[in-house]
Amino acid sequence: MRNLIFTLFTFFAFTFSQAQILDPVKWKTSIEQKSDTEFVLKFDATIQKDWHIFSQFTPEGGSLPSVFIYENAKGNYQLIGKTTESKYKVKFEEAFGVDEYIFEGSAQFSQKIKVINPNLKSIKVEIEYQACLEQCIQQFKVFEFQLPARESASNTLQKEDTLTVVKEDIQVKLENKLSKSQSDQVEKKEEQKGLWTIFIIAFFSGFAALLTPCVFPMIPMTVSFFTKQSKDRAKGIKNAIIYGISIIVIYVALGSAITAIFGADSLNELSTSVAFNVIFFGLLIFFAASFLGAFEIVLPNSWANKVDRQADRGGIIGIFFMALALAIVSFSCTGPIVGTLIVEAASKGGIAPIVGMLGFSSAIALPFMLFALFPGWMNSLPKSGGWLNTVKVSLGFLELAFAFKFLSNADLVLQLHWFERETFLAIWIAVFGAWALYLFGKITLPHDSPLTHISVGRLFMGLFVLSFTIYMIPGLWGAPLKIISGFPPPLHYSESPNGIGGSNSADLQVLPKGAHSGPHGIMAFHDYKYGLAYAKEINKPILLDFTGYACVNCRKMEDYVWSDKKILSILKNEVVLISLYVDDKKELAENEKYVSKETGKKVRTIGNKWSDFQITKYKANAQPYYLILDTEGNTLSDEPASYDPDISRYEKWLRSGIDKFGKK
Repeated sequence: MRNLIFTLFTFFAFTFSQAQILDPVKWKTSIEQKSDTEFVLKFDATIQKDWHIFSQFTPEGGSLPSVFIYENAKGNYQLIGKTTESKYKVKFEEAFGVDEYIFEGSAQFSQKIKVINPNLKSIKVEIEYQACLEQCIQQFKVFEFQLPARESASNTLQKEDTLTVVKEDIQVKLENKLSKSQSDQVEKKEEQKGLWTIFIIAFFSGFAALLTPCVFPMIPMTVSFFTKQSKDRAKGIKNAIIYGISIIVIYVALGSAITAIFGADSLNELSTSVAFNVIFFGLLIFFAASFLGAFEIVLPNSWANKVDRQADRGGIIGIFFMALALAIVSFSCTGPIVGTLIVEAASKGGIAPIVGMLGFSSAIALPFMLFALFPGWMNSLPKSGGWLNTVKVSLGFLELAFAFKFLSNADLVLQLHWFERETFLAIWIAVFGAWALYLFGKITLPHDSPLTHISVGRLFMGLFVLSFTIYMIPGLWGAPLKIISGFPPPLHYSESPNGIGGSNSADLQVLPKGAHSGPHGIMAFHDYKYGLAYAKEINKPILLDFTGYACVNCRKMEDYVWSDKKILSILKNEVVLISLYVDDKKELAENEKYVSKETGKKVRTIGNKWSDFQITKYKANAQPYYLILDTEGNTLSDEPASYDPDISRYEKWLRSGIDKFGKK
């Protein structure tokens, strides 16, 4: 009897661990009354240990952001501003090659509203979010806020899990063991790490700007001025240091102004905007054309003249205006670099633009201070010449390459597939290839000096750029290119999983109806009906794959497990793969939309449809989630499989289901 009880207990424990409705996020809501017509809707999420959800502003190309949908707003109430959120943690996700903004332990959101309709009694809000651990779950929660009586302007009503929820999923009581203080410490460390990265990148960018024709010749001229015009060496050193500090103050003030104008939080939100990415694509193309010699970007001469007159005043004020004059005169070289830095820093939000300008200006100011302290060093400086224009043109090629990252971001947000991975890499190969030819002297541009030979340094730089260009070429055929991970679109966002000219590209013309070329050239169906019909036609078992475009561990399984020779052979030759994407945002036709009998939620999109199918038929809602089926849709596998990077175990699981099909 004990053995029987133990067997039954083990069976049920295993079953529920494999097929269950997971709900790792517990929500508490409240409504705060600010006035007779203004209220604040508050959402507090408690997240189970080791799980995480995503910010509304997590960069595109990665996991799905949290989305708040205010359903009955029209004619009833107005949203004041956008939904705000607590601090998130920044984490780099290798599977997608992007930084992701996540909440662990807890998260807070709030939205201020103004009621227009005096008869309004309640407000419905739908929250759509993705929770991830080893599996990812697409969750849809609908809350109905009951508006309080409009009597007191400071009345706060707390309601914990007592609001009306439209047939909530099965609630699982979860404990949050990660304290708020620990979460704040982690977020603070990540933020500091990100700011140090920005500072270092900006610092080296400042050195690059220093080696341009607009700035480099100013070093000996300015230092000589301070040392000769000052009464003694100590005074000259003091003036040079004040000059350097003034440069830093000017550029930090610019970063502070950008942060103040847009707001620290809004900068990050702006960076995920399609319009922002398209505008800055055009701006960087403009900067690149200037660096390459098409035209000069200069500020009005009247500005420089007015500043020069102020510089003649002498003293600290005069030195400050000398520094401002340098910033204005050198703008044609420094402007594009500063613009690019601010764009990149803006994508991080917070005080990143200030930190970026601090790093950039420190690199510009440092030589003026050092050469004032040690004037003998100036004898070792290389003479001005054509090499300065070579540096400027090289920066132009880099600006041109980085511009296409912003265009790629916009395409990823809209999922237009106009600018996929192969297109991006082809452009980068062309840009860096042209740069290599320029360094070897095979291409000349408007402001180049006559070139009779190339220096050893230029030769080495040319070889480096050429090597990088050759390195990128295999990416057209599907190579991961880990060195530039995060710049091109992810591997799955591609014209063809086989790359341009792939060996299986000819097979694409003979794919059956509803089939697509999936990861590693595996034929896959994205519609259950077509996949089931094809499996019946050729009499093969089905590998049913519940997945998501933004599912990290789904990509890891495809990249590291499905790519194995044994597994790949099975998936290509012995099963029919049906991959159902639960986060597909394409709208269903009106006559195909319905309300789920299982969850009571409205099924609006293709992703909703497959998510409801998984929940209804298999009582599970996590991805990746794999099953082996026969041609009638009956389950053959003893249990479903999920994320497991053990290749041999996954092969054994596949074989078990396939063997059962063969015995039928």
